[in-house]
Amino acid sequence: MKEIRLGLKENWQQFVWLVLVNCFVGGMVGLERTVVPLVGMEEFKIGSDLFIFSFIIAFGVVKAITNLVSGALADRYTRKKILIAGWLVGLPVPFMLAWGPTWAWIIASNVLLGISQGLAWSMTVNMKIDLVGPKKRGFAMGLNEAAGYGAVGLTALATGYLASRYGLRPAPFYIGILYTIAGLLLSIFVVSDTRRHAKLESTSISTTTSGEKAHKPNLSWVFRETSFRNKNLFAVSQAGLINNLNDGMSWGVFPLLFVAAGVGLEGVGWIKAIYPVVWGAGQVITGPLADRIGRKPLIVWGMFVQAFGHIVIGLELFEPLYAGLFGSVLLGIGTAMVYPALLAAVSDAAHPSWRASSLGVYRFWRDIGYAMGAVMAGIVANLLGLVWAVHVAGIVTFISGVVVWVKMKETMRPEAVTVRAKI
Repeated sequence: MKEIRLGLKENWQQFVWLVLVNCFVGGMVGLERTVVPLVGMEEFKIGSDLFIFSFIIAFGVVKAITNLVSGALADRYTRKKILIAGWLVGLPVPFMLAWGPTWAWIIASNVLLGISQGLAWSMTVNMKIDLVGPKKRGFAMGLNEAAGYGAVGLTALATGYLASRYGLRPAPFYIGILYTIAGLLLSIFVVSDTRRHAKLESTSISTTTSGEKAHKPNLSWVFRETSFRNKNLFAVSQAGLINNLNDGMSWGVFPLLFVAAGVGLEGVGWIKAIYPVVWGAGQVITGPLADRIGRKPLIVWGMFVQAFGHIVIGLELFEPLYAGLFGSVLLGIGTAMVYPALLAAVSDAAHPSWRASSLGVYRFWRDIGYAMGAVMAGIVANLLGLVWAVHVAGIVTFISGVVVWVKMKETMRPEAVTVRAKI
């Protein structure tokens, strides 16, 4: 039987294929960033901000719930099977976005997209963590999220360009058809399962840096431990939720806010693209940095940088286009700081024997943030105007950073261990 070894160098080929797969996974979310809110406003003539943001709420809630069960499903059916299932569920999405005759079709497509993302993105995260072991965990998460969110941003830019040239539908969504076919074929024929790597690491760690031991708990126990009983995991989970609250708010608010301020579709496309592109590319740096200086400093200061980005946009310190671009750069930098560090911190604190389930719980709370951000933005925008949604997001982001500062202890192991075995 083939020798199983942990490490990036030892598993670089599979790691590269998973990075490519996650580019296609992220690109599916990027399809919606620029165009879909404008489809609701201009094509379907929806006047309520909260109703327009309903597609984000549907996506966030469904993705969060799918994240919650994805780890348990992976342990039962293997990581690869769940990855393939994610792509199969996502196949109808670009067709529904391109030709759906009513807004209900757009919401239904986001239900499918949420399931697809919850399965596929969760598996690319778990599989990379399985492959690299504890030594390069931050680096692995940096590359994974860089690939996914870099594709989100570039696709948002591409759809904005296509929409300005050929209309809001269907041209911008042709890209999604290519993504789903390529991602599915790679997942079936190229990607290998990694569950044996996780079993190998589990045999080498008796207790995590948070004192967690090896055992086989049920999902209810893992949910309580990750959500509130373990102080480190609680701090990480609430920071993930607020981080994606920002993303959910910006997803719905920014296109409407900047179009109303006189920014054209291409300009909106740049604003929507620069946030995830900086977010994605920055993680190539912040992921390894999390392995050098620890997880906590990046999480705390990343939340504070995001709060400053909201100030730049909300107070309109520059012309609308430049305020949007500069503020989005700050949001991207701040998110790049926290994202790999948050995932690495969960992986540090949860024992490998139940890590996949704990990551699922963390990603449940994180992606509920999409829905909470959209709900908050819709209510605040209807009552006080779109810009106040930006202000509120900035305030809660700053508070979240303070919570991590007070509650979290550093989770990174002081030394790394190289493990080899035959399983």
